[in-house]
Amino acid sequence: MTLDAGDRPQLQIRPATRDDVPILFDLIGALAEYEQLSHQVVGSAADLEKDLCDRHYVEALIAEWEGKPVGFALFFHNYSTFRTQPGLYLEDLFVRPEYRRQGIGSALLKNLAKIALERGCGRFEWAVLDWNEPAIAFYQRMGADVLPDWRICRVTDLHHFAQ
Repeated sequence: MTLDAGDRPQLQIRPATRDDVPILFDLIGALAEYEQLSHQVVGSAADLEKDLCDRHYVEALIAEWEGKPVGFALFFHNYSTFRTQPGLYLEDLFVRPEYRRQGIGSALLKNLAKIALERGCGRFEWAVLDWNEPAIAFYQRMGADVLPDWRICRVTDLHHFAQ
């Protein structure tokens, strides 16, 4: 997989490895804090390591600015029944606030789009919080459509739901 940092020599985008799990988990914590959702972080770095490195349920890209990890994108495959093609779903994208407006988020998204193309995906999707106007505007500037007629459904109490 060839990753592209564009014309920013101080930026490196690379796939996350087992050694990156503590860094990635720290960035996930920073994202949760930014979204005021720290109370929802109930997982662990050990679980993340299993899912990233052993079971391969998820993949991640790490963005480094001058060698310092400053952002990430965590993603996995889904499937479009209408297109009968796999898709790429971006679960989370985060760049530390002090490193924003450097092209890091754009570079992460462009690399994910290239990965989706290389893997024959028919679409690339993600969700954004409705209050996060800066992110919505950023995604729209990148060329993404924010779908007004779709809502996310979520079940976290699977035991109760499955009864």
